[in-house]
Amino acid sequence: MFLDQVEKKLELSENNVHIWSTNLKLSSGQIEELSTILSPDEKERANKFYFERDKNRFIIARGTLRKILSHYLNIEPKKLQFTYSDRGKPYLTNTAILFNLSHSQDLALYAITKINLIGIDLEYIRPMNDAKNLAKRFFSIREYNLISQLPPQKQQETFFKIWTCKEAYLKATGDGLAGNLEKVEICVTPEKPVEFFSINGDIEEASHWYLYQFIPQPNYIAAVVVAEKNQKLSFWQINNTDIVF
Repeated sequence: MFLDQVEKKLELSENNVHIWSTNLKLSSGQIEELSTILSPDEKERANKFYFERDKNRFIIARGTLRKILSHYLNIEPKKLQFTYSDRGKPYLTNTAILFNLSHSQDLALYAITKINLIGIDLEYIRPMNDAKNLAKRFFSIREYNLISQLPPQKQQETFFKIWTCKEAYLKATGDGLAGNLEKVEICVTPEKPVEFFSINGDIEEASHWYLYQFIPQPNYIAAVVVAEKNQKLSFWQINNTDIVF
């Protein structure tokens, strides 16, 4: 589905999650067009990036977010006003729509829903030789033991599986990495999809959260978390060659 092909206003039913993906490589003209709909504080943030590549990715990611949300709220993208939590998570006021975004390398993902807290995380699977050590530092003992027992080629894959799920949850709650990764335990088994084992040691609390992991593109892995079970996911792709309101 492309932004130039959708209705003027998109509708979200209860317990529906729309996941959008977009490429973060655009022409200079398209980047300039997106920069015109950013708020002054977003432009200020963009200008703080040292590398032009990172600046452009931020402009594309935030400009595209505004384009997407405008279709749900039937408002011009530049007129959207975000508020931010103490840890920097963006929100929209006076609407039931909640969202989260994540980008890695040249790909960005957006998760849109109503009422329920939502978080999404995306990671580019890059070579790493210290998956075991990182797991020992940031993961629970149970998760570290799991990774330690795997062959080297599986340690990296499992690390990213667990990491994206943890980060998506902490983004949903608004805690971010300050929320302590080891307090969110993920169960990874070959027989079934990943799931929460416990949150802050509470298995019952973990059972109330929806967790879905997917591969948006080769060499990427992503996870979305919602504060309510029984979610229905829909996937949307943006055609960046004609991203119009």
